[in-house]
Formats: sequence, C-alpha cells, structure tokens
Amino acid sequence: MVFIFLLKCCHCPSIRAFTQLSRTSSGSARGQHGVGCVTTQYQPCYYIQPCLTPSLTPCVTSYFCNVTRNRGGVSGETPTYWRSGSQDSLEELALDDYWKEMEVIQYSVDPEPQEEVQLRVAEEGEQEEAWLTEAGLATLFDESASDGEDGMALLSTLTRTQAAAVQRRVDTLSQTLRKRSKPYSVPNVRDIFRPVPAHDTKVSGARPEVRRSNVSEGQGVSSEGGAETETDINLEVSFSEQALSYREDSKVTLPVSEADDKLPDFKLLRDKTGMTKLGDLSPSDMKKVHRLVLIEMSALFDTAGIELKTHKPLKIKVKETGLFGVPLSTLLEQDQKRFPGTRVPLILQRLISHIEKEGLDTEGLLRVPGVSTRVKVRVRVRVRAVCHDLETKFYEGFFPWETLKQHDAASLVKLLIRELPHPLLTVEYFSAFTSVLKFPTKKQQLQALNLLVLLLPEPSRDTLKALLEFLQRVIDHKEQNRMTLNNIAVVMAPNIFMFKGFRRKISEQQEFAMATGTANIVRLLIRYQNLLWTIPKFVINQVRKQNMEDQRKMNRERAMKKLLKKMAHDRVKNDTQDRSPEVDNGIIRVQAPQFSKVSMALQLTEDLQASDVLSRFLSQDSSVSVKKEDLCLYEIGGNIKERCLDGETYMKALLELNPTAEWVIKSVQR
Repeated sequence: MVFIFLLKCCHCPSIRAFTQLSRTSSGSARGQHGVGCVTTQYQPCYYIQPCLTPSLTPCVTSYFCNVTRNRGGVSGETPTYWRSGSQDSLEELALDDYWKEMEVIQYSVDPEPQEEVQLRVAEEGEQEEAWLTEAGLATLFDESASDGEDGMALLSTLTRTQAAAVQRRVDTLSQTLRKRSKPYSVPNVRDIFRPVPAHDTKVSGARPEVRRSNVSEGQGVSSEGGAETETDINLEVSFSEQALSYREDSKVTLPVSEADDKLPDFKLLRDKTGMTKLGDLSPSDMKKVHRLVLIEMSALFDTAGIELKTHKPLKIKVKETGLFGVPLSTLLEQDQKRFPGTRVPLILQRLISHIEKEGLDTEGLLRVPGVSTRVKVRVRVRVRAVCHDLETKFYEGFFPWETLKQHDAASLVKLLIRELPHPLLTVEYFSAFTSVLKFPTKKQQLQALNLLVLLLPEPSRDTLKALLEFLQRVIDHKEQNRMTLNNIAVVMAPNIFMFKGFRRKISEQQEFAMATGTANIVRLLIRYQNLLWTIPKFVINQVRKQNMEDQRKMNRERAMKKLLKKMAHDRVKNDTQDRSPEVDNGIIRVQAPQFSKVSMALQLTEDLQASDVLSRFLSQDSSVSVKKEDLCLYEIGGNIKERCLDGETYMKALLELNPTAEWVIKSVQR
C-alpha cells in the first residue's frame, strides 16, 4: 500500500517535491529515498525532490501535521488528514494540474498594472447593520427606515432558526450601539416576533415538524410517497431546521470519501405543486426570495456553528470598455446595446461556441494551456496579442476565428473569468463559498451552495450557469478527452477562486489549504448544478405568506377596499358568462391573450398537469407556431405575483394552495 503526499515548494508555483511512504510485507513503514532529505520529528523522515530552479536550497513546508503515525510504523486507520472535509474525494486527485495552472496564471499576468480589488473587513456592528438592511429589517435599528410593515410581514413568516439568526444579529448590533452610546434603543426581537396562527401553516411553512418528511397538510408529498433517504433533498422544510434536527439527533461523523467522480446521486423530493426555478417568479417576489434566502443562509451557518464573515470591496478604478479585465456589468451593458436581453457576456458565449465547434473530444481540453505552453518569454506577448485582437475586432465582426486554436480559446475562457475585477462568486459571498466544506454532510454542503447561488447577483449567476453547463458538456466526453469531473475541477478552481490580486494577499499555507478545498467546491457546483438553481418550496411558502399579509393590509385601507370592490364588480360583469359556475364544478379557465384562442376551459382531475394544459392548448389552436418548450403556464395572483409552472405541476393540488389564482399561457424567453 502506497501513500503519496504532494508538497509545494516555497520557491516555485509548481510541485517539485514529494514524499512516499510504503508499507512493507511485514507491516512496518519505510521511506522511499529520493533526492534530498529533510529530517523531521516524524519517523520515517520525508525525502524531498528539490526544485529545478538553480541556486535554490531544497525546502518544503509540511501541511499535513495531523497525519497520525506510530513510531514504528503507520497505524492501520486512514489518516485523519485524508478523511477531512477539505480532502474528501480528492485522495486520488493529482493536484499537480492545480499548481501547473497556477504557474500558467503567473506567466499570463497583464503587464499593465491595474488597481486590484481591496477586501475590507466590516467594522464592529457594521456587518450586522448591513445584513439587517439587506434582509429588509432596517427598522429594527433605524426607526426612520421605510420597510416597517414589509419587515413585520417578513418576521411573521420566519422559522425558529431563522428568527434566532435575526435575534443574534440584532443583539450584536444592540451591544455595539450601546458601546457607541447611541440614543436609539434597538428593540428586542422577542417583542417583534408573533406566533404564526395555526390556520396559516398551510402555506407558510413557518414552523414545520422537522422530523417528518412530509410537512403540514396541503404542502404536498414526494412523488415516491416513501420515507426520505440520505440522498433525498427535502425542499419543504427549512434547511437550517433540518440541520438543527441533525445536530440534535445524530452524532457528527466525517463524510465518507468517494473515489474519483463517484458522488451520491442526490435528488430533489418532488412536490405536487411543482418545482420553482430561478427566473420563474416576478421581480417583486424575487426581492422577497432574496431576503428570505439571506436569512436562511445565515441561519444554516449559525446552526452548524460556522462563522460567516462577509467582506465589502473598496471602490476601485476599473476599465470601462473592452472584454478582459472589465466588470461583468460593463460587459453586459456593452452587449445589450447591440443585442437587448443578453444575460451572458457575448465573448464568453462565442469562445464556448468556438471550442464546441472544434469538438469536445480533444484530449486535455481546458488542461493543456494552449499558447501558455510555448516558450515562456513569448507567452505573455502572445496571449495579450490575441486578447488585443479580440478587444479591437470582436464587436466589429472582423476577428479571424479560423486562426484561433481550440486550446487557445479554452485558455481565453479561463483568462476572462479570472481577470474579472471582482470575483465571479462576488466579494460579499466569497468567504461563504470557501466555508461550505465545513458542513458535516454532503447534503448540507449542497443546501448551503443552493442558497449561495440564489444570493448571487443576476450577472454572476447567469454567467456561472453558462460556465458550469459548458464544463459539464466537456465532462460528457471524458472517454475521449480524458477530462473527468476531478480533472476539470482542479483546472478551473484557481481560475474561479484565485481572482485577480487575491493570491498575493494569502500565505503559502493558505494557498495550499485552498487547493483541494476549492477544487472540491467546483466539483459540487458542476456535479449538482441542476439542483442548485431551484428555489426551495419552504421559501416559496414564506413568500406566499407575505403576499397574503400584504393583501390583508390592502383590505384594511378603505380607499383600496372601494377600488377592489369596483374591480371585482367589473370583472364579474364582464366574465359572468364564462366564470361563474366553473370553479365550483372543478373547471378552470386558462387565458391565452397573446394567441388567437384567448381562453380555454379545462376539467380538473387528480392527474392533470401543467404540461397537459399546454398540450391541449396547442392541439386546439393550430395557428400557434410557438414550440411547446417556449410556452409556459403561469400562476398569477392570489398569494403569488406571478410564477411560471413546472410541467409536472398538478393543477388540482396547486388550486387548493392558491384558490384565487388565474391561469395564463404566455411565451417565455429561456
């Protein structure tokens, strides 16, 4: 049995050092002699292959002090270092590619100095103040804030762990303000939270029974109808509530390692009222989603005992035009002037398209660094020459794509991502992403990633999605290109996480520790990307609850009452012939104002799904030239503003959840 430890030399960005420890037939351990020996306190000693850099003394920093050994040999137990969360499933993964990629990055640095993003740690109380403001709860520390009633509606929907997260930050801010001798007294959250009425639990999801896989009546059941398994992700119960239950009911055990690309086949428990993806909701409901997800994410980290530090980027001068080294927002503004509605930078789309046009069977795709493998004194000039040509000719359509080699295009994709002035995963949530592996189980790690993806701003989220989808397509050809999930993760991790200037801000030890950790996070992002863009049902239920509170507030206003009464009267007057007896008879009317057949009546059955509604509409209106996948049945009004329905949504179950909704077919831009 052979254990190989990779050590990074202090003087060189690539790995030149190694130590090998093998077990003899008698069970004792002996060292394999290499070039150069560094004696340590452990037996046997480490043998180091020196760097090829002349005049440098061989040196090494040991990063695996936790490896346990007996004085006369190695214990039979798997070393603790190998079982740690950051090393999970990367035992067989050669990190040599990671350091080679770092070397490529070093040699492709822009010769023109640019101001780099500066990370600022929030002062005492500042982080809590910003958090409460972003969560829509500024009135808890500022009486003049304008979100008072919205904040009260939000507070009324929170779970116990979410409420505890708010309480914790209010308490911290209160103590800080007392130190500053502020005259305003922050209210106690216990005086603000009010219990959720029992009759509201149907849609609120506020205080579900954590140990039940199927929560309150009316929230639906999984399609399998069985008990939840270790690979089932329950979207009906707050993730932080599940984490609390896990902490209370089980002993924390280290994750089991999986070899190579073998990861659990996690699946989302399906619900009869349908899945909700990013892009399915109206902007006003998405604003509520963001606030709730921020609170839930913080509650999840709090419950797991993981400290969550957020950073704010200091304002820096950035390029205002161009393709490389400009903010995502600038890229999209440039693109949208030419192609309105663009959500992913055109240069990224074009580079990916060029790579795929050449074929994804090319061996070493994304790993072989293209022009960067050539003579190093020419590397920087060549890379920048290609970038310059793209900068000046891309939008005019004069760039000679036929001359761009596939490996060079792959290098440009990585260059585009890592040279963003602010990291793709944002400065604000960067530390949260790097802390994900501290969660004790893979399921909790995925739940944390799900919430963090939902919190990303749209440009970052859409660009990340396009990148991950491309990487998965490369992996789909792994038998030909030899690029497995692990290979791709190792190569892409430094490009995503070691953003411009960041590497100079961390120590050698931190850099080595981040290597396997960030590669593991990229593995999870790629492998489970289809799960991470889903909005959990418990969040949707909380949004529905807030909307119901908003409606009650509106109904309490006399002027609005009169307006609603008039609108209701006009609607009844205009639609009496179509609508009056239908709902009571189990019939819904589907509107399609964009098409010649403007409405259609359907008999509700237990098995009627949203996809069936679209199929019947298309079969009855032959003049519609739109494809079924470009249409969506929307749930509008009632306790939701607007929601594009998943094709597997059961209409009768959804009608019970939102009985006053209207149903409208519209074309949708995916």
